[in-house]
Amino acid sequence: MVVEKLDKQFGIVAIESGFITPEQLLEAVRIQVYEDLEGTKHRLIGEILRAKGYITTEQIDEVLKLMGIP
Repeated sequence: MVVEKLDKQFGIVAIESGFITPEQLLEAVRIQVYEDLEGTKHRLIGEILRAKGYITTEQIDEVLKLMGIP
């Protein structure tokens, strides 16, 4: 299986789209790393941002579309 590297990560595209701030992304990354270290279920950055109320489902869909992910 060939895995292509994405040019930009979800959080960067979300910032560039004006959906979140860099501070909100950093908070989500900190939460993600903490949860991973605690051994809880891994959550994607978009899931964490949505749970915090920083981004909507529609905005997540738009970011994924911009990233070329159907």
